[in-house]
Amino acid sequence: MRIARFRTAGSDPRVGIVDADGATLVDVTDVTGPSVRGILPRLADPEYRAALGAAPGARHALADVELLAPVDDPQKYLGIGMNYAEHAKEAAAAGIPTPTSQFWFNKQVSCLTGPHADIERPIVSPQLDYEIELGVVIGRPARHVSRDEARSVIAGYLVANDVSVRDWLQKRSPTFTLGKSFDTHGPVGPWLTTDDEIADPLDLEMILTVNGEVRQTGRTDDMIYDVYDQIAYLSQVFTLQPGDILATGTPSGIGAPTQTWLVPGDVVRAEIAGLGALENRVVDEPHAGPRPPAA
Repeated sequence: MRIARFRTAGSDPRVGIVDADGATLVDVTDVTGPSVRGILPRLADPEYRAALGAAPGARHALADVELLAPVDDPQKYLGIGMNYAEHAKEAAAAGIPTPTSQFWFNKQVSCLTGPHADIERPIVSPQLDYEIELGVVIGRPARHVSRDEARSVIAGYLVANDVSVRDWLQKRSPTFTLGKSFDTHGPVGPWLTTDDEIADPLDLEMILTVNGEVRQTGRTDDMIYDVYDQIAYLSQVFTLQPGDILATGTPSGIGAPTQTWLVPGDVVRAEIAGLGALENRVVDEPHAGPRPPAA
């Protein structure tokens, strides 16, 4: 099942089930209420999923609606750094040391944006970079979860672009949080694909293009710490809650090693097999005066 949050002209956010054709959705807000986060604990129940799939509602072409970030108001958006071997090598070449254990950072949830929303190049830096990632959405409270139990707490998956501002990431703060959390730098979606739809989340193909040029390719089986390791590790520290999003690492091909930054007008497409695609245009952050010099 593919669950989307969307808005029609002048409407409040609504919840829809995307049809198999990927071109239409059925509005099921009368059954779910307006919150996807609120129904996540119930998605493990096949009877509930069947009821959602059969729910009546208005049908819309996806081309006629605005898709929103699939999860409303998550408590946490966490990312793991240097979790693909080749990416760890290119990060080291850019001066970022390779961690010796799982290396986690916060992306502030205020950065989240929709699958087709604009990405803003910030006023304070031109060093705007992309990172395609498999996003994992937690479905029920999880504390001290073993690796073997980890899949049972996953509600589903989405595509994430862990947009990064490199000089703020490595030079302007002792942690990654600031450089990972600029407004609009968390495109996710295009919908939530429930766990039962994906045979093996550790065997998915990923591709990111900029203006049609391939920049990143990889498979999720190349992770150093897979998604189950990640859930087991994090749940030792705090309770993962329904709606929490984990960005699980990016393959090689980011812009930092060659300082090939995103610029206004670029179109970034991030696609993961079976999960759909994000497509976001880069624009300058609105600003009345001239841009300051790069730091």
